[in-house]
Amino acid sequence: MTKKGLYFLGLTILVLSVLTGFNSAKTETLEGFYLDKNSNYVYGVPSEGNELESETSVVIPFVGKTFVGFREAIAFKESRGKLSLVNPFGYMGKYQFGRSTLRTLGIYDFQEFLHNADWQEKAFRALIARNKWELRNEIEKYCGRKINGIEITESGLLAAAHLGGAGSVKKYLRSNGRSGFKDGFGTSLRSYIKKFEGYDVSHIPANKNAKVDLD
Repeated sequence: MTKKGLYFLGLTILVLSVLTGFNSAKTETLEGFYLDKNSNYVYGVPSEGNELESETSVVIPFVGKTFVGFREAIAFKESRGKLSLVNPFGYMGKYQFGRSTLRTLGIYDFQEFLHNADWQEKAFRALIARNKWELRNEIEKYCGRKINGIEITESGLLAAAHLGGAGSVKKYLRSNGRSGFKDGFGTSLRSYIKKFEGYDVSHIPANKNAKVDLD
C-alpha cells in the first residue's frame, strides 16, 4: 500500500474512533428529573402509576447564587416546588408557610393561597424582608464568622429564619451554636445556614411591616 493510502486509512480509523467514543458515552440521569424541549431540567413527582405528573413539575433554573437561585433552592427543599402542597404539620404552599405567618403577611384565604402563585411569591419576599429587619443586628455582627464550622452569611441566616423563625436564629447565634432548633422532620438551623450560604439577597430591603399586596 502506498504512503498516501496508509495516510487516508489512518485518518479514517482516527475519525471512526472519535465518533465511536462519543456514541458510547453514557448519559447520566437522576430519578424524577428529565429534560424538557427547552433543555431545562424538570422534576416530576411520580404518580401511583409511576408516571410523572406534569402539573406538579417544577423547572430548576441554573441561576447560581442570585436571589432567584436562593428562592428556587428553598422552594425545592421545602416542597419540590409544589404550590398546593400541605404537609402533615399544616404548613402549606411552595415555601411551606404556617397559617399564623400568612395572617401576619395579610393573607387569610388559605385555599386561594394554595392555588395562587403570585401570592406565594409575594409572601416569600415579604417574609424575607421582615426577617431581614428582625435580624439586621445579627447580620451585621455575625456575617463572616464561623459557628459550628459553618460560615455565617446573610442568606444562610434568612433561610434559617424561614425554617425556624428569627427568634430561633438569634438564640443559635448568641449561644455560639449550642442552642439549636429542629423542625418536625428533624431539619436543623445549622443545616439551612450551610445549605443556603452565600446567595445574593442584598436587593431585598429590610421591612418590619412588609405585607402581601393581594391586588
